[in-house]
Amino acid sequence: MKALTVTEICTVVNGELYKSSSFQKFTVSDIITDSRTFFGGSNVAFIALSGPVFNGHNYIAQLRKKGVQLFIVSDKNFIDNKANYILVKDTGFALQHLAAYNRKHFLQPVIGITGSNGKTIVKEWLYDLLSSTKKIVRSPKSYNSQIGVPLSALLLDAQYDLAILEAGISQPGEMQKLAPIVKPEIGILTNIGDAHQENFLSLDEKLNEKLKLFVGAEKLVFRAEKFYSKRVSDFCLQNKITPVNWSLNEKAATIQFKSKAKSTATEIEARIKDKHYSFVIPFTDDSAIENAYHSFAAIIALEKNPKDYLEQFSKLQPVAMRLEIKQGINNCLLINDYYNSDLNSLSIALSVLKQQAAKSHLHNHVILSDIQQTGIETAELYSKVNQLLQEWGINKLTGIGEALCEHQHIFQMESEFYTNRSEFEKNFIRSNYASSAILLKGARQFEFEKISSLLQQKAHQTVLEINLNALNQNLNTFRELLQPATKIMVMVKAFSYGSGDVEIARLLQHQNVDYLAVAVADEGVQLRNAGINVPIVVMNPEQDSFQNIIDFKLEPNIYSYNLLKQFLQAVADAGQTNYPIHVKIDTGMNRLGLKTRSEVEQLAEFIISNKQLKIRSVFSHLAGSDEAVLDDFTFEQIDRFNSLAGVIQNAFGYKIDKHILNSAGIERFPNYQFDMVRLGIGLYGISQTGLPLENTGTLKTTVSQVKTVDANETVGYNRKGKTEKKSRIAIVPLGYADGINRKLGNSKGCAFVKGKRVPIVGNICMDMLMLDVSNVDVKAGDNVEIFGPNISIVELAEKLGTIPYEILTGISQRVKRVYLQE
Repeated sequence: MKALTVTEICTVVNGELYKSSSFQKFTVSDIITDSRTFFGGSNVAFIALSGPVFNGHNYIAQLRKKGVQLFIVSDKNFIDNKANYILVKDTGFALQHLAAYNRKHFLQPVIGITGSNGKTIVKEWLYDLLSSTKKIVRSPKSYNSQIGVPLSALLLDAQYDLAILEAGISQPGEMQKLAPIVKPEIGILTNIGDAHQENFLSLDEKLNEKLKLFVGAEKLVFRAEKFYSKRVSDFCLQNKITPVNWSLNEKAATIQFKSKAKSTATEIEARIKDKHYSFVIPFTDDSAIENAYHSFAAIIALEKNPKDYLEQFSKLQPVAMRLEIKQGINNCLLINDYYNSDLNSLSIALSVLKQQAAKSHLHNHVILSDIQQTGIETAELYSKVNQLLQEWGINKLTGIGEALCEHQHIFQMESEFYTNRSEFEKNFIRSNYASSAILLKGARQFEFEKISSLLQQKAHQTVLEINLNALNQNLNTFRELLQPATKIMVMVKAFSYGSGDVEIARLLQHQNVDYLAVAVADEGVQLRNAGINVPIVVMNPEQDSFQNIIDFKLEPNIYSYNLLKQFLQAVADAGQTNYPIHVKIDTGMNRLGLKTRSEVEQLAEFIISNKQLKIRSVFSHLAGSDEAVLDDFTFEQIDRFNSLAGVIQNAFGYKIDKHILNSAGIERFPNYQFDMVRLGIGLYGISQTGLPLENTGTLKTTVSQVKTVDANETVGYNRKGKTEKKSRIAIVPLGYADGINRKLGNSKGCAFVKGKRVPIVGNICMDMLMLDVSNVDVKAGDNVEIFGPNISIVELAEKLGTIPYEILTGISQRVKRVYLQE
């Protein structure tokens, strides 16, 4: 961003300046909004954003210790004389005003992209196509929100000669805030669809909202034959915008496209008046072809000669919009982000590395390729890279590329350098990579996926992909239902419902949840060993586990008087006092818990007479919060709980938290949040009331072989799969040992392959199942989805007459978990 003095910032955000007792003039060249991803530095201002589930003001003290000198705040109570403060009415607006000011001083063209789908891919493809001739700054990843767009616009400065920014909205009124921040000369409207439709009355309303981004633009790229085309054309006419529209059949459009799909690529012909251009993209799906059309049209809008870029289209690659987090060799954690490499995305990836590193991954290792097309002089660029690596506490750097080799003297840490990937592979020694968190960060042409293959823990090709961003979004969706003072406990028992306990716990700790809950002590010990320091409740403590509970500072659920006496003795033997416990009341579930008033009074009297224990919370479990027909019983449970919990609270002179709501209860009984709620299956995208939750898990594999089977033959054990006609059968390395229920065999279940559902044929085997792909062009190596965005886990559960919990927790641990994070 353009460097600003404190006074200039104060003027831009229309704030009131409060100087520290030792104020000295300085300039600000960087804005931060997330205390968790900042580890030191000067010339920084922190904007204390606040929302329904967070308050940035709470992190001012720790940021002062890290060197931050200026804070933009909206709560006067946090102002002191230890730092400099600018008081504003709304810190979110202040961020947007700063971004708009920075945009106003960027004098080069800006491409602004919006639409229901394809924004990030078009942005990344345009960057790939144009970066050989332009110094480009673009939105990191999919930074297209009310916060992401301003942060992206703050990256604009004089070293770049083109900016590409994307903007997304989820409700009316949002785009008018983003429009002055992006203020594009060239606009791209990718499409209008149902994504984020829940807050709009109609697609027309959504279209009108998105078009606000382009007021004042010079040109607008869009498809000519869509239902919204006339409205967009009228908008261009009213606002004196030149339309650069494209079509598959309308001759009046600026560009006419034709395409012909081959087995692994698509040939595209573009006609502009009497000129013809031909190029190939290495994709065959409709969405990729449409994204390529938009990208070509944007090149025309920039008044570039298309011939200079035709060859680049054949080199386009899939856009990895999220980091991959995988288990590596020798107890390593592998973070893959090898599809692009620039300073902004490097900083983001380093923050993920810092978050993921824990006690079992003491060594932080970055494998980095040359960084290209930055517009910064090379020595200055790698000085900045060295500074970033030092700020993030990186222990070792492996540099790959001629530029890194040439400037290796700049790096002030343990390091090694190779001129290319092949040289690295020749010198690769497997035993040198152990107990490290390793970030792979490389430009696409360096093919770091081959290095990833060397470092990745080998497993069969079936994976359960866990989208950490979707988990985070679901967490925030539930948080928005809570009162500001309500705490949240998240259940991570049973391997976090099959999703992987350590990785999920790290995310939840990063999101500042109040408690985690596990089923047994061993699960809690594993989390502690992985560096999780959030309070952890053990729901099913056993006497043999008491020492581990105490040693690892876990907090047991006390559900009986006998268990209470046993645990108190263990605490006394360990010389502890005021050890935290949680008390379970049985209000009708008839599982664990104290059921009568006399039991509760006996427990309270015993704890009062000893000093070893302190009750942190008292809780119960609803038996039917997800079924409306059981609501009367639910209210009975709540009444019983309130009464018995009151007995405990009245016996003690300190505050004891109460909680009874699970995921369904949070949705359906918001008036009974008490002091805390427990979030479980809702975190993984399962809602009882239609909350806008996101899919978090995708079980996927690949086709091992495709064979032709004649009519009247059979497939699989017991000859259950009979072919009525000549069929193509795909064999998939996934079976009941992986957690696939055998009842899904014989066409009851299906899979999603190449855009279509295909039935499972015959009995499901231990390690394999077979699919009828007669009507789909499938080959060995193609991806197969069992559940995910195209086949919901709820649908799968309904077919099996069970619940989503059972399916998720039933996925075998031999199935590799892969974690995706933006």
